[in-house]
Amino acid sequence: MNELRPVKGAAFAPVERNPGTKLNRDWFEDVQVNLSAAERRAATLGTRRTVKKDYQAAWLVKALQCIDLTTLAGDDTPGRVRRLCAKARRPLRDDIVEALGLADAPPKVGAVCVYPAMIPPAVKALEGSGIPVASVATGFPAGLTPLPQRLAEIRYAAGEGAQEIDIVIHRAQVLTQDWAALYDEVATMREACGEAHMKAILATGDLKTLRNVYKASMVAMQAGADFIKTSTGKEDVNATLPVSLTMVRALRDYGELSGFKVGFKPAGGLKTAKDAISWLILMKEELGRRWLEPDLFRIGASSMLADIERQLEHHVTGRYAALTHHALA
Repeated sequence: MNELRPVKGAAFAPVERNPGTKLNRDWFEDVQVNLSAAERRAATLGTRRTVKKDYQAAWLVKALQCIDLTTLAGDDTPGRVRRLCAKARRPLRDDIVEALGLADAPPKVGAVCVYPAMIPPAVKALEGSGIPVASVATGFPAGLTPLPQRLAEIRYAAGEGAQEIDIVIHRAQVLTQDWAALYDEVATMREACGEAHMKAILATGDLKTLRNVYKASMVAMQAGADFIKTSTGKEDVNATLPVSLTMVRALRDYGELSGFKVGFKPAGGLKTAKDAISWLILMKEELGRRWLEPDLFRIGASSMLADIERQLEHHVTGRYAALTHHALA
Protein backbone atom coordinates (compact mmCIF):
# COMPACT_ATOMS: atom_id res chain seq x y z
CA MET A 1 0.00 0.00 0.00
CA ASN A 2 1.39 3.41 -0.93
CA GLU A 3 1.47 5.45 2.23
CA LEU A 4 -0.02 8.91 2.43
CA ARG A 5 3.00 11.17 2.47
CA PRO A 6 3.34 13.72 5.27
CA VAL A 7 3.15 16.70 2.93
CA LYS A 8 0.40 18.93 1.66
CA GLY A 9 -2.14 17.00 -0.36
CA ALA A 10 -1.98 16.87 -4.12
CA ALA A 11 -4.42 18.87 -6.17
CA PHE A 12 -7.18 16.84 -7.79
CA ALA A 13 -9.61 17.78 -10.51
CA PRO A 14 -13.11 18.53 -9.19
CA VAL A 15 -15.50 15.61 -9.17
CA GLU A 16 -18.30 15.82 -11.71
CA ARG A 17 -21.57 15.56 -9.86
CA ASN A 18 -23.40 12.25 -10.16
CA PRO A 19 -26.49 12.87 -12.32
CA GLY A 20 -27.94 9.45 -11.61
CA THR A 21 -29.25 6.97 -14.15
CA LYS A 22 -32.52 5.29 -14.87
CA LEU A 23 -33.47 2.51 -12.46
CA ASN A 24 -31.49 -0.46 -13.77
CA ARG A 25 -32.20 -3.63 -11.82
CA ASP A 26 -29.59 -5.59 -13.80
CA TRP A 27 -26.91 -3.71 -11.84
CA PHE A 28 -27.96 -5.14 -8.48
CA GLU A 29 -30.88 -7.59 -8.56
CA ASP A 30 -28.82 -10.80 -8.67
CA VAL A 31 -25.95 -9.66 -6.47
CA GLN A 32 -24.59 -12.07 -3.87
CA VAL A 33 -22.62 -10.91 -0.82
CA ASN A 34 -20.60 -13.45 1.16
CA LEU A 35 -20.91 -12.36 4.79
CA SER A 36 -18.03 -14.52 6.04
CA ALA A 37 -15.72 -13.28 3.29
CA ALA A 38 -16.67 -9.64 3.97
CA GLU A 39 -15.96 -10.11 7.68
CA ARG A 40 -12.59 -11.76 6.97
CA ARG A 41 -11.58 -8.99 4.58
CA ALA A 42 -12.65 -6.29 7.04
CA ALA A 43 -10.72 -7.96 9.86
CA THR A 44 -7.46 -7.69 7.90
CA LEU A 45 -7.68 -3.94 7.29
CA GLY A 46 -6.19 -2.95 10.62
CA THR A 47 -3.66 -5.76 10.79
CA ARG A 48 -2.13 -6.24 7.33
CA ARG A 49 -1.38 -2.56 6.88
CA THR A 50 -0.02 -0.07 9.39
CA VAL A 51 1.22 3.49 9.27
CA LYS A 52 3.76 4.83 11.75
CA LYS A 53 5.38 8.05 12.93
CA ASP A 54 5.23 10.94 10.40
CA TYR A 55 3.03 8.88 8.09
CA GLN A 56 0.55 8.16 10.86
CA ALA A 57 0.41 11.87 11.70
CA ALA A 58 -0.27 12.67 8.05
CA TRP A 59 -3.08 10.11 7.91
CA LEU A 60 -4.63 11.55 11.07
CA VAL A 61 -4.53 15.07 9.67
CA LYS A 62 -6.23 13.74 6.55
CA ALA A 63 -8.90 12.06 8.67
CA LEU A 64 -9.48 15.31 10.54
CA GLN A 65 -10.06 17.10 7.23
CA CYS A 66 -12.74 14.55 6.34
CA ILE A 67 -14.76 14.82 9.56
CA ASP A 68 -18.33 16.10 9.47
CA LEU A 69 -18.28 17.64 12.95
CA THR A 70 -21.77 16.90 14.20
CA THR A 71 -24.27 17.83 16.87
CA LEU A 72 -27.71 16.24 16.60
CA ALA A 73 -29.05 16.43 20.12
CA GLY A 74 -32.46 17.45 21.39
CA ASP A 75 -30.87 20.09 23.61
CA ASP A 76 -28.80 21.78 20.88
CA THR A 77 -28.65 25.56 21.24
CA PRO A 78 -27.20 28.32 19.04
CA GLY A 79 -24.41 28.68 21.59
CA ARG A 80 -23.45 25.00 21.31
CA VAL A 81 -23.48 25.26 17.53
CA ARG A 82 -21.23 28.34 17.62
CA ARG A 83 -18.76 26.49 19.84
CA LEU A 84 -18.82 23.52 17.46
CA CYS A 85 -18.11 25.85 14.53
CA ALA A 86 -15.21 27.47 16.39
CA LYS A 87 -13.71 23.99 16.85
CA ALA A 88 -14.35 23.25 13.15
CA ARG A 89 -12.36 26.33 12.18
CA ARG A 90 -9.45 25.47 14.51
CA PRO A 91 -9.64 21.73 15.24
CA LEU A 92 -6.01 21.62 16.43
CA ARG A 93 -4.24 23.84 18.94
CA ASP A 94 -1.88 26.37 17.37
CA ASP A 95 1.23 24.81 18.93
CA ILE A 96 0.38 21.41 17.41
CA VAL A 97 -0.28 22.98 14.00
CA GLU A 98 3.09 24.76 14.12
CA ALA A 99 4.95 21.63 15.24
CA LEU A 100 3.44 19.70 12.33
CA GLY A 101 4.63 22.36 9.88
CA LEU A 102 1.09 23.28 8.86
CA ALA A 103 0.97 26.90 10.03
CA ASP A 104 0.74 28.22 6.44
CA ALA A 105 -2.38 26.15 5.77
CA PRO A 106 -3.96 25.05 9.07
CA PRO A 107 -6.28 22.05 8.65
CA LYS A 108 -10.03 22.38 9.11
CA VAL A 109 -12.82 19.84 9.15
CA GLY A 110 -14.89 18.75 6.16
CA ALA A 111 -18.24 20.18 7.29
CA VAL A 112 -20.43 20.95 10.29
CA CYS A 113 -23.65 18.91 10.49
CA VAL A 114 -26.70 20.15 12.42
CA TYR A 115 -30.48 19.99 12.53
CA PRO A 116 -32.34 22.37 10.16
CA ALA A 117 -33.28 24.79 12.96
CA MET A 118 -29.57 25.25 13.76
CA ILE A 119 -28.49 26.11 10.21
CA PRO A 120 -28.59 29.94 10.59
CA PRO A 121 -26.18 30.14 13.56
CA ALA A 122 -23.89 27.60 11.87
CA VAL A 123 -23.83 29.54 8.58
CA LYS A 124 -23.06 32.77 10.42
CA ALA A 125 -20.34 31.20 12.57
CA LEU A 126 -18.62 29.61 9.56
CA GLU A 127 -18.82 32.64 7.28
CA GLY A 128 -15.60 33.07 5.33
CA SER A 129 -14.14 29.75 6.48
CA GLY A 130 -14.99 27.69 3.41
CA ILE A 131 -16.44 25.00 5.68
CA PRO A 132 -19.87 23.92 4.40
CA VAL A 133 -22.91 23.48 6.62
CA ALA A 134 -24.61 20.11 6.31
CA SER A 135 -28.12 19.51 7.60
CA VAL A 136 -30.07 16.36 8.24
CA ALA A 137 -33.58 16.37 6.81
CA THR A 138 -36.52 14.20 5.70
CA GLY A 139 -37.79 13.32 9.16
CA PHE A 140 -34.38 12.33 10.53
CA PRO A 141 -33.71 9.77 11.94
CA ALA A 142 -36.71 7.53 11.10
CA GLY A 143 -37.70 9.11 7.77
CA LEU A 144 -41.33 8.16 8.29
CA THR A 145 -43.04 11.52 7.88
CA PRO A 146 -45.13 11.95 4.71
CA LEU A 147 -43.14 12.70 1.57
CA PRO A 148 -44.42 16.29 1.09
CA GLN A 149 -43.17 17.21 4.57
CA ARG A 150 -39.83 15.52 3.93
CA LEU A 151 -39.38 17.46 0.69
CA ALA A 152 -40.39 20.70 2.40
CA GLU A 153 -37.73 20.11 5.04
CA ILE A 154 -35.09 19.65 2.34
CA ARG A 155 -36.12 22.91 0.65
CA TYR A 156 -36.13 24.72 3.99
CA ALA A 157 -32.62 23.51 4.82
CA ALA A 158 -31.26 24.46 1.42
CA GLY A 159 -32.98 27.84 1.63
CA GLU A 160 -31.38 28.53 5.01
CA GLY A 161 -27.92 28.00 3.55
CA ALA A 162 -27.10 24.30 3.96
CA GLN A 163 -24.76 23.23 1.18
CA GLU A 164 -25.18 19.54 1.95
CA ILE A 165 -28.36 17.67 2.89
CA ASP A 166 -28.24 14.30 4.66
CA ILE A 167 -31.51 12.57 3.79
CA VAL A 168 -32.78 9.27 5.24
CA ILE A 169 -34.33 6.59 3.10
CA HIS A 170 -37.59 4.77 3.87
CA ARG A 171 -36.20 1.47 5.16
CA ALA A 172 -39.41 -0.47 4.52
CA GLN A 173 -38.89 0.01 0.78
CA VAL A 174 -35.63 -1.93 1.08
CA LEU A 175 -37.04 -4.62 3.35
CA THR A 176 -39.94 -5.21 0.94
CA GLN A 177 -37.65 -4.91 -2.12
CA ASP A 178 -39.76 -2.07 -3.55
CA TRP A 179 -36.90 -0.63 -5.57
CA ALA A 180 -39.06 1.53 -7.82
CA ALA A 181 -40.56 3.33 -4.81
CA LEU A 182 -37.12 3.83 -3.24
CA TYR A 183 -35.68 5.13 -6.50
CA ASP A 184 -38.57 7.54 -7.08
CA GLU A 185 -38.39 8.98 -3.54
CA VAL A 186 -34.63 9.46 -3.54
CA ALA A 187 -34.69 10.99 -7.03
CA THR A 188 -37.40 13.42 -5.90
CA MET A 189 -35.33 14.32 -2.85
CA ARG A 190 -32.29 14.91 -5.05
CA GLU A 191 -34.34 17.31 -7.16
CA ALA A 192 -35.50 19.14 -4.02
CA CYS A 193 -31.87 19.59 -2.91
CA GLY A 194 -31.12 21.74 -5.93
CA GLU A 195 -27.47 22.83 -5.81
CA ALA A 196 -26.96 21.34 -2.33
CA HIS A 197 -25.22 17.97 -2.42
CA MET A 198 -27.29 15.06 -1.15
CA LYS A 199 -26.01 12.33 1.16
CA ALA A 200 -28.35 9.34 1.27
CA ILE A 201 -28.38 7.71 4.73
CA LEU A 202 -29.18 4.02 4.37
CA ALA A 203 -29.48 3.22 8.10
CA THR A 204 -27.70 -0.05 7.40
CA GLY A 205 -28.30 -1.42 10.90
CA ASP A 206 -32.00 -1.64 9.97
CA LEU A 207 -31.48 -3.33 6.58
CA LYS A 208 -30.75 -6.82 7.99
CA THR A 209 -28.45 -8.20 5.26
CA LEU A 210 -25.40 -7.10 3.28
CA ARG A 211 -27.28 -7.90 0.09
CA ASN A 212 -29.88 -5.32 1.08
CA VAL A 213 -27.09 -2.86 1.87
CA TYR A 214 -25.55 -3.34 -1.58
CA LYS A 215 -28.88 -3.03 -3.38
CA ALA A 216 -29.97 0.06 -1.45
CA SER A 217 -26.57 1.64 -2.16
CA MET A 218 -26.92 1.03 -5.88
CA VAL A 219 -30.50 2.33 -6.06
CA ALA A 220 -29.59 5.49 -4.13
CA MET A 221 -26.72 6.18 -6.53
CA GLN A 222 -28.90 5.52 -9.56
CA ALA A 223 -31.34 8.05 -8.12
CA GLY A 224 -28.59 10.69 -8.00
CA ALA A 225 -27.06 10.55 -4.52
CA ASP A 226 -23.79 12.48 -4.26
CA PHE A 227 -22.79 10.41 -1.21
CA ILE A 228 -24.06 7.25 0.39
CA LYS A 229 -23.87 7.18 4.19
CA THR A 230 -24.07 4.22 6.53
CA SER A 231 -26.15 5.39 9.46
CA THR A 232 -28.00 8.08 11.32
CA GLY A 233 -26.05 7.25 14.47
CA LYS A 234 -29.35 6.44 16.17
CA GLU A 235 -29.67 2.77 15.16
CA ASP A 236 -28.66 -0.11 17.44
CA VAL A 237 -25.83 -0.94 15.00
CA ASN A 238 -24.16 1.86 13.07
CA ALA A 239 -21.06 1.92 10.87
CA THR A 240 -19.10 -1.34 10.74
CA LEU A 241 -16.25 -2.30 8.46
CA PRO A 242 -18.11 -5.20 6.73
CA VAL A 243 -21.03 -2.90 5.93
CA SER A 244 -18.65 -0.18 4.76
CA LEU A 245 -16.77 -2.67 2.59
CA THR A 246 -20.05 -3.68 0.94
CA MET A 247 -20.98 -0.05 0.29
CA VAL A 248 -17.61 0.96 -1.16
CA ARG A 249 -17.68 -2.02 -3.50
CA ALA A 250 -21.09 -0.86 -4.65
CA LEU A 251 -19.49 2.57 -5.21
CA ARG A 252 -16.75 0.96 -7.27
CA ASP A 253 -19.23 -1.02 -9.33
CA TYR A 254 -21.42 2.02 -9.90
CA GLY A 255 -18.41 4.02 -11.07
CA GLU A 256 -17.42 1.33 -13.55
CA LEU A 257 -20.96 1.07 -14.90
CA SER A 258 -21.90 4.77 -14.98
CA GLY A 259 -18.59 6.60 -15.21
CA PHE A 260 -19.37 8.79 -12.18
CA LYS A 261 -17.75 8.99 -8.77
CA VAL A 262 -19.92 8.97 -5.63
CA GLY A 263 -18.72 9.74 -2.10
CA PHE A 264 -18.93 7.64 1.04
CA LYS A 265 -19.63 8.60 4.67
CA PRO A 266 -19.48 6.17 7.60
CA ALA A 267 -21.25 7.56 10.66
CA GLY A 268 -22.09 6.36 14.14
CA GLY A 269 -19.74 4.35 16.33
CA LEU A 270 -16.47 5.81 15.03
CA LYS A 271 -14.77 7.31 18.08
CA THR A 272 -11.01 6.87 18.03
CA ALA A 273 -8.00 7.78 15.91
CA LYS A 274 -7.53 4.05 15.33
CA ASP A 275 -11.04 3.90 13.83
CA ALA A 276 -10.14 6.77 11.52
CA ILE A 277 -7.05 4.96 10.25
CA SER A 278 -9.03 1.75 9.64
CA TRP A 279 -11.58 3.52 7.47
CA LEU A 280 -8.91 5.47 5.59
CA ILE A 281 -7.15 2.18 4.82
CA LEU A 282 -10.45 0.76 3.59
CA MET A 283 -10.93 3.69 1.20
CA LYS A 284 -7.33 3.62 -0.02
CA GLU A 285 -7.23 -0.11 -0.66
CA GLU A 286 -10.69 -0.48 -2.20
CA LEU A 287 -11.09 2.78 -4.14
CA GLY A 288 -7.70 4.47 -4.33
CA ARG A 289 -6.03 7.70 -3.24
CA ARG A 290 -8.71 9.95 -4.75
CA TRP A 291 -11.23 8.77 -2.15
CA LEU A 292 -9.15 10.17 0.71
CA GLU A 293 -10.28 13.72 -0.03
CA PRO A 294 -13.28 15.38 1.66
CA ASP A 295 -15.19 15.80 -1.60
CA LEU A 296 -15.47 11.98 -1.75
CA PHE A 297 -15.02 10.84 1.84
CA ARG A 298 -16.46 12.07 5.12
CA ILE A 299 -16.55 10.66 8.64
CA GLY A 300 -19.60 11.42 10.74
CA ALA A 301 -18.15 11.95 14.21
CA SER A 302 -17.36 14.44 16.93
CA SER A 303 -15.70 12.63 19.83
CA MET A 304 -13.11 11.21 17.39
CA LEU A 305 -11.61 14.67 16.96
CA ALA A 306 -10.42 14.87 20.56
CA ASP A 307 -8.57 11.54 20.23
CA ILE A 308 -6.98 12.58 16.93
CA GLU A 309 -5.75 15.81 18.54
CA ARG A 310 -4.42 13.80 21.48
CA GLN A 311 -2.52 11.41 19.18
CA LEU A 312 -1.04 14.31 17.22
CA GLU A 313 0.06 15.99 20.44
CA HIS A 314 1.82 12.77 21.40
CA HIS A 315 3.49 12.72 17.98
CA VAL A 316 5.00 16.19 18.44
CA THR A 317 5.74 16.08 22.19
CA GLY A 318 6.25 12.40 22.97
CA ARG A 319 3.72 12.63 25.79
CA TYR A 320 0.07 11.62 26.07
CA ALA A 321 -2.28 14.18 27.54
CA ALA A 322 -5.44 13.22 29.36
CA LEU A 323 -8.49 13.23 27.11
CA THR A 324 -9.91 16.04 29.25
CA HIS A 325 -6.98 18.22 28.17
CA HIS A 326 -8.46 18.64 24.69
CA ALA A 327 -11.62 20.58 23.97
CA LEU A 328 -14.51 18.34 23.01
CA ALA A 329 -16.28 19.10 19.78
